Amino acid sequence: MEKQKIVFFGTPEFAVPSLQLFIDRKEEVLCVVTQPDRPVGRGQKLKFSPVKELALKHDIEILQPEKIRTPKFIDQFQKLSPDLAVVAAYGQMFPKNLLEIPKNGFINVHASYLPFYRGAAPINQAIIDGEKETGVTIMLVNEGMDTGDIILQEKVVIGPEETASMLHDRLSVFGAALLGKAIDMLESGGWNPVPQDNQKATYAQLFRKGDGQINWNLSAETIFNQIRGMTPWPGCFTYLNKKILKIHKAKRLNTKKESVAGQILSVSGEGIEVSTGKGTLFLIEIQLEGKKIMAAEDFVKGHKLEPGTVLGEQSYLKKT
Repeated sequence: MEKQKIVFFGTPEFAVPSLQLFIDRKEEVLCVVTQPDRPVGRGQKLKFSPVKELALKHDIEILQPEKIRTPKFIDQFQKLSPDLAVVAAYGQMFPKNLLEIPKNGFINVHASYLPFYRGAAPINQAIIDGEKETGVTIMLVNEGMDTGDIILQEKVVIGPEETASMLHDRLSVFGAALLGKAIDMLESGGWNPVPQDNQKATYAQLFRKGDGQINWNLSAETIFNQIRGMTPWPGCFTYLNKKILKIHKAKRLNTKKESVAGQILSVSGEGIEVSTGKGTLFLIEIQLEGKKIMAAEDFVKGHKLEPGTVLGEQSYLKKT
């Protein structure tokens, strides 16, 4: 089969290796569709998506519709006459009349071993749930939420200390390689997609900033996984003296000490040990509201932090 004429849909860093794959393979990328530029920072300067940045470097046509369901965009897409559309973390659902245009349909690079962790935050949720492995799936896109038939998928082991940021970077590269295999299959004879087992499906919803607040009554293992799974977004936090204290890095300990959940047990040159509902957590990198990220051992040198202080919304109270 001849090389495909491709339209690529993608927005964030996760999608960059997949687009780079097509550039390296010299596939015919007719157009890149990415989310509109968004204002960021205090100056509200418009920021290009990472996918747009890459497309500009290689003089690939770019479309940035606010909505892809409009007659205007569907007409633009129809005129491109693609053989295949490839999606990697684009950020919108696709209507049926758009999906039907390419003769080989739409395929998606999804960062989980489907049907597990459908939805917007599969990498984060897998780590938060304490999973030991996840995967990448190349699937056909339909009108559902990651419900399309599976073309290819492979499992990936999650490292015991791996954060969402670290796993994201690995899976983005792994996903691009798997996408290349799927394209090879199509160009050498076609796919044999397999339906998902919907009864086994689980979901990973998008997080909000407030979801990062730590409940110290949970176990050290659960909190440790939450911190890993929410780094860098939305980030985990607690309160110290009525100020937000972000926790960027920690490790769990097997120490068994009778104390109030959230209570600081010890402060040393190595860091801060905090009690939880089960076991203790050792804080390694933290950030007090309005300050820079610091090693906990450096933080304690410049802040009076006594054992017995209870972290949380009432952390200004010392446990007596």
